[in-house]
Amino acid sequence: MLKLKLASLLFVAALLVLAPRVQAQPSAHYVPGVEGIKGATLPPPGVYLRDYNVFYWANQVNDDRGKEIKPADPEVFIYANVPRLVWITEVQVLGGFLGVDALLPLQYTSVEANTPGGPFDDSTFGIGDLFAEGTISWHLTQFDFSVGAGVWMPTGDSADPPTTRAGLGYWTPMLTAGVTWHLDEAKKWSLSALSRYEFNTEHRDTDITPGQAYTLEWGASYALRPTIDLGVAGYYQRQTTSDSGSGSSSDKDWVWGVGPEINMICPKLGLITSIRYVREIEAENRLQGNTVTVTLTRRF
Repeated sequence: MLKLKLASLLFVAALLVLAPRVQAQPSAHYVPGVEGIKGATLPPPGVYLRDYNVFYWANQVNDDRGKEIKPADPEVFIYANVPRLVWITEVQVLGGFLGVDALLPLQYTSVEANTPGGPFDDSTFGIGDLFAEGTISWHLTQFDFSVGAGVWMPTGDSADPPTTRAGLGYWTPMLTAGVTWHLDEAKKWSLSALSRYEFNTEHRDTDITPGQAYTLEWGASYALRPTIDLGVAGYYQRQTTSDSGSGSSSDKDWVWGVGPEINMICPKLGLITSIRYVREIEAENRLQGNTVTVTLTRRF
């Protein structure tokens, strides 16, 4: 496996990340930056269609000290459209509402970079890895809680890296837990934190098992009016264990970023729109770039 971990140039759309990751990620399926302000708050019972549109671009890849690797000169652009179907049922477990959801990313990836083996220039469009999970969500007076357990399935086309194919090529169980705190009775001010932990299995194309990964997404917001929230959001993602298997690297990657967000509700259309920009501030053993996420949610 290349020390530069060119596989990390591949930004896989997910959950919700569901990405759902649609971002340059070395080991994580989940794309940080997909959720932001009030990200831990699940909706009330009903059926919802949520459509994530994730744009990621970068022209810098960093080494294990967070310094730019000049000879690499990457030019990376990824767009992922990730439809996610969410069903929050009336069934209650431990006082919370039981829910299920699933998503399937559609992803375009373009990568140009200098590698130890020579220039790499490729672009593809394809279907990524399917994700499905079960959730439980609680809504208290000033707190919303949610937990979930799901799995990423290697349904997308994959290959031995470097590659721009949308699939990662391995199964990944993922656990999720989050909380949103409404600081005042009117719920104008809110703080949220959403954590995810991924347990990766062996890559089918390389016989390498990528290290486990932790992701934290957070947000702070203020409601200008009942239909408009303004705030700041950010994420932190770290590979917590080393890759294993013949030819694996001991390097671990991490990244953090922050940026503005606006959420808008259109009652007449029953549509919720969120727009978020996150600039990655620091990164090691991976790309350092920018993420823009536009999410549309509608209840049926």
